[in-house]
Amino acid sequence: MPSSRWEKAYLIPFTLAYHPLHREPHFIDDARKRLEHTLAWWREWTRICQLSEFEAPGWNEAVERSLVTLKALSYQPSGGIVAALTTSLPEELGGVRNWDYRYCWIRDATLTLYAFMNAGRFDEAGAFREWMLRAAAGAPDQMQIMYGIGGERRLTEIELHWLPGYENSLPVRIGNGAHEQIQVDVFGELMDTLYTARKSQLGPHQEAWRFQQAILSRLESLWRGPDQGIWEVRGGAKHFVYSKMMAWVAFDRAIKAVEQFGFPGPVGKWRTLRDEIHREVLARGYDKERNTFVQHYDGAGLDASLLLMAEVGFLPPDDPRFRGTVEAIERDLMEDGLVLRYRVGETKDGLPGEEGTFLVCSFWLADAYTMIGRGHDAEVLFERLLSLRNDLGFLAEEYHPRHRRELGNFPQAFSHVGLINTAYNLRRINGPAQQRADRSASPHATHTSWTGTAGEQHRERSID
Repeated sequence: MPSSRWEKAYLIPFTLAYHPLHREPHFIDDARKRLEHTLAWWREWTRICQLSEFEAPGWNEAVERSLVTLKALSYQPSGGIVAALTTSLPEELGGVRNWDYRYCWIRDATLTLYAFMNAGRFDEAGAFREWMLRAAAGAPDQMQIMYGIGGERRLTEIELHWLPGYENSLPVRIGNGAHEQIQVDVFGELMDTLYTARKSQLGPHQEAWRFQQAILSRLESLWRGPDQGIWEVRGGAKHFVYSKMMAWVAFDRAIKAVEQFGFPGPVGKWRTLRDEIHREVLARGYDKERNTFVQHYDGAGLDASLLLMAEVGFLPPDDPRFRGTVEAIERDLMEDGLVLRYRVGETKDGLPGEEGTFLVCSFWLADAYTMIGRGHDAEVLFERLLSLRNDLGFLAEEYHPRHRRELGNFPQAFSHVGLINTAYNLRRINGPAQQRADRSASPHATHTSWTGTAGEQHRERSID
């Protein structure tokens, strides 16, 4: 290897530039200067992240790396954050569970907001909130579960049969047909996001409340029907318990917006709907004999999304039914100490084959442990999850315990969101789980911590 002295003496910058005749030439800066500028920018960005509470160097580094990963997955002009940078990396080697994740999911918004805000990154939280609102507000009665990074609605799924695929995993797909699905839970995620933004003083959008009223009008009837659920199954619609639970969240956050911020709205009707949903889930989504909630009505299978039941405030963490659900998931949905999102053999998701454990679900289990007072178990599980990261600190979507390798698209934003939130839950009495359940105050943005969306000032104080 040449010494730095040799490089300094002999390295000469050289660039080539192409431009149309009618335009002025634009030459690229010296690569060394661009690299130095990039390194300085990232060091300054990480310097103001709130990481002082993580005494263990491994935790500090893991949270910092995950924050950097989320920032790198974001698109500055719009504020959108893609789920991953890749398409068709398989959830089963040689299988067909291969999807295009280069898009932005509404579902990810709330947990991503908490991850950024607890780290003191309010600009990124505000930008993602604004992207979500702009993407969905154009047609609230036709809100999709996902959009392109610029708010694109048409994400037609195409199979590229002439490509061999990663380790012969076919088909290779571009686009994602899930954008046409009905997934009721996204209404709750969106309402929770906007409520969180107001609690945190990110600044309300002028049109936000009218938009929220419009989607609630649609939800009033939509919640009663089946949907494709949080996992975007392709085996037929079901009455998924998580979807119903998040419909409850949507009306609950609307009621709190009226009560806490003085917004207009038919709060009496929303209370009636909220109570009706709660009663129905307890009656049809709970298995008394096994003391656990189930994935969908008239079914017996479990679902890792039920671990969020206390976190969203649907039940208190000391409720025996929630504790029973956590214990049932420990018994029936764990492999080698990690959590499956569901058992493929018990859930008709429309696809053949198997899949690995779902990493964000394992972080949710650690959060549930924290909420029910099993802090030691939470820390042990968290340390195990940290050990699965690759040499750059990245996590994919899934991990296969037998093959000892990560699976799915990479790096996966949701996995890193889970890592950040769990770390703060373990180190703070009022971590993201307590904040989301409205049992403690959310972090507050200030004029110094938040300047507006994508570097601009957009802090409207009036709501129509």
